[in-house]
Amino acid sequence: MRGLHILAELHGCTCDAGLLREVEPLRALCLAACADAGLSVVAEAFHGFAGAGATGAVVLAESHLAVHTWPELDAATLDIYVCNFSQDNRAAAEAAYAALHAAFCPREAVRRDVIRGELATI
Repeated sequence: MRGLHILAELHGCTCDAGLLREVEPLRALCLAACADAGLSVVAEAFHGFAGAGATGAVVLAESHLAVHTWPELDAATLDIYVCNFSQDNRAAAEAAYAALHAAFCPREAVRRDVIRGELATI
């Protein structure tokens, strides 16, 4: 289960407003970011909130990607987790993050990386 979990808040997004407000552009971006990074999509779910943003999740063979948007704040949050069971997927997670970051074009981003699956030693 060892892997990288990227958590990010994107503030002051200067992307086209449709990406923050509409499901289909968000869905297309997420699926393209995963495919271009070499991640394997196994399922997806996206939902729009009638002009008030969208949320989406992509289940990956390597784990998951989740995105939530707040158009009223010009903001989005990202959650990308890849586990490294059969290979090191860190580069794929970084590529997916870079694609999403570039598309949302935030003025500021707060990113936290969590390495998962390590047991604490006492």
